[in-house]
Amino acid sequence: MSEGISAGIVSALDHLEERPNREGVTPGWDATSPRAISAEQWARFETYMTEIFSAMGMSLDTPGTSRTPARFLRALYDATEGYEGDEKIVTAFPTECRGGSDCRISQVVEGPIPFLSLCEHHSLPFVGRAYIGYIAHENILGLSKLTRLVRLFSRRFSIQERIGQQLADALERILQPHGVAVYLDAVHLCTQMRGVREIDSTTRTTYWRGAYDGDPDLRRAFYTLSGLHGA
Repeated sequence: MSEGISAGIVSALDHLEERPNREGVTPGWDATSPRAISAEQWARFETYMTEIFSAMGMSLDTPGTSRTPARFLRALYDATEGYEGDEKIVTAFPTECRGGSDCRISQVVEGPIPFLSLCEHHSLPFVGRAYIGYIAHENILGLSKLTRLVRLFSRRFSIQERIGQQLADALERILQPHGVAVYLDAVHLCTQMRGVREIDSTTRTTYWRGAYDGDPDLRRAFYTLSGLHGA
């Protein structure tokens, strides 16, 4: 193994010390797989990536590439931090609703919220925007928490369809609102860089819950407030 690659392993192990092992730590909100990667595992994974990159044709003995295996693994780890959960998400506030079970406040709409995710089929990125709407009942969510929700579910190995469903499920679970609307549009590198190599396609998905599901006028209002008149 070259001196540059060895230095990359040392650097990667230093990074692990900066982010302590999560084993034994109580998971945060909606954590699914808190990672516990040992220094020995990290070094072994870098060795694997060195072999893979070399076999694919990359020269790893240049100043620009000697630490590429370590940087790649670190980037992959950071890009999938959504598995760790986010304890700051569950911060709901009471609304001003005082009308009992039928009380509702006009819809709250937030977006575009940019997101990036890794396709679980090819591990290639897809990049998009999320628009979220809900009709509050007894609770509202801090606006920054909507961005945190999007990041929580997108920063994993996933698919666009699942992210939208998870967002709708989470809002229902946290707020018990009268309705939830989620609109996602994204560009998928797995269709641009390989396969059909379709450069200009955009994937759009919608998810309607509660009042939105049965009210086309409410859905149109959501599109209008989101600036999605042509959606």
